[in-house]
Amino acid sequence: MNSQFTAEADDPFAGKRLDSAAAAQFGLSRTRVQSLLRGGGILVNGLAAKPGRLIAPGDTVSIRFNEPEEVGPVPEDIPLDIVYEDGHVLVVDKPKGMVVHPAPGHTGGTLVHALLHRLGGNLPVINGEYRPGIVHRIDKDTSGLLVVAKNDAAHHALSAQLSAHSMRREYIALAAGRIGADSGSINRAIGRHPVHRKKMAVVQHGRRAVTHYEVTERFERPVRCCLLRLRLETGRTHQIRVHMASIGHPILGDEVYGPARPAYQPPASGQILHAEVLGFTHPHTGTYMEFTAQMPVYFRSLLTKLHNSNI
Repeated sequence: MNSQFTAEADDPFAGKRLDSAAAAQFGLSRTRVQSLLRGGGILVNGLAAKPGRLIAPGDTVSIRFNEPEEVGPVPEDIPLDIVYEDGHVLVVDKPKGMVVHPAPGHTGGTLVHALLHRLGGNLPVINGEYRPGIVHRIDKDTSGLLVVAKNDAAHHALSAQLSAHSMRREYIALAAGRIGADSGSINRAIGRHPVHRKKMAVVQHGRRAVTHYEVTERFERPVRCCLLRLRLETGRTHQIRVHMASIGHPILGDEVYGPARPAYQPPASGQILHAEVLGFTHPHTGTYMEFTAQMPVYFRSLLTKLHNSNI
């Protein structure tokens, strides 16, 4: 399996040691990185390098795992809630609990497996055979809208919009505690957690991340919380969850970024977070398109309970 990244001028990895940067970027232990470096499994601009080599802007760091090549995902007949589809794009309302693409521990039942069945395997593989057609992702326990590219041109165009932050992505969520301000913005850089490598965190030299929020309702019982509408200006991994936790108001039910022993556990497992609005310029027609996914049952049921408890 191969993977790589190119350090940009403002990249937090520029100027860092190769071993540290590779461990952070690829989510590997330092021991694993050292082993790969000794075996020539990590290259800089195609050449073997020493662990202490400093990463310069423009350097491409690639990693090669020596494990046997795995067979790509096979199509699975899994029902999907298709919001829109044409010859270039597909918009799907992903249910809570579905993983977007195969990963260790999730080798079946993903959105990719379902898409391969629906589209007969005809998806671009720019992101690799394990993420065909996937332009952006949402977490397993986050429900809501995703756009999928059905050809290479669509994938390039949509990815460019994502990089330029011109794709509209709005979420609704329930956040723990009472947020005083009616609206606000969180501008805090996000990167790999310095200790727990599978988690993200607000870090000094992370990548720029901005989340805008608006409080639409406040509740006191059975748990003090707020109903939020959130808009992503950037799209970092776990951005909303990390940002809300960083200001002391984690998303209700978040088992990763919330408290170890929450005062209240929602009936639905995982964070109460829904990707409600998705807007983008169609990669072929150039027309702006916008879609809204109605509030799912798990979210609506909890909101009804909160309303009834606060009458």
